[in-house]
Amino acid sequence: MKYFQNTMSSKRIKDMNVCDRPRERMQEKGADALSDEELLAILIGSGSKENPVGNVAHDLLSLIDQKPNLEYEDLKSIKGLGPAKGSLIFAALEFGRRRLPLKRRQISQPGDIYPLIRHYADRQQEHFIVTSLNGAHEIISIYVASVGTINRTLVHPREVFAPAIEQRAVAILVAHNHPSNMNGGEITPSSEDIDVTRRLKQVGGILGITVIDHMIIGGESYYSMLEHEVL
Repeated sequence: MKYFQNTMSSKRIKDMNVCDRPRERMQEKGADALSDEELLAILIGSGSKENPVGNVAHDLLSLIDQKPNLEYEDLKSIKGLGPAKGSLIFAALEFGRRRLPLKRRQISQPGDIYPLIRHYADRQQEHFIVTSLNGAHEIISIYVASVGTINRTLVHPREVFAPAIEQRAVAILVAHNHPSNMNGGEITPSSEDIDVTRRLKQVGGILGITVIDHMIIGGESYYSMLEHEVL
């Protein structure tokens, strides 16, 4: 099965081919085959004349990525998302947090974290994702530290470590997606990826927060620098 083949666009649902509509794709292939935007589009249902549901889902997903601790008032900034749909989305997010808590979930190997972050593989921009862990390597939180191409400017240790310090994390596991490889392909680290990881490990050593691994996700697979003994 191919995961996260995003078919959403600026088209209205009724103008899309039946086989490309999120609800029909979920019924045929299961929820795991849908991107985050498609899942949100099903919850939203429809957009407005000015902002089709695909755009609303995209805008909402961007907001969620940028602000993990979303408040109901934040949803008012999404054009085409009224109070009723906003309440439905906020209730769904809260229900998910209550029923599927990440805390106390122990990570013993890189593959354990992949199912929890693989949905970032369909993003059109690179997302730098951090998983903070306690002393027992149990998940404290998963957050997006930066959005954009990974380089010295956009991935700063401040954004990576600030939440982990606040959470009293003992270790972190970092990851990022390769947008050009969302349907499979090359996911080996670039020289920039390796350089960023080395810098983060140095900063982590000073702070007393171990950088366990740097994973690259794309399509249906991942590359672990720890498993490949790159560092």
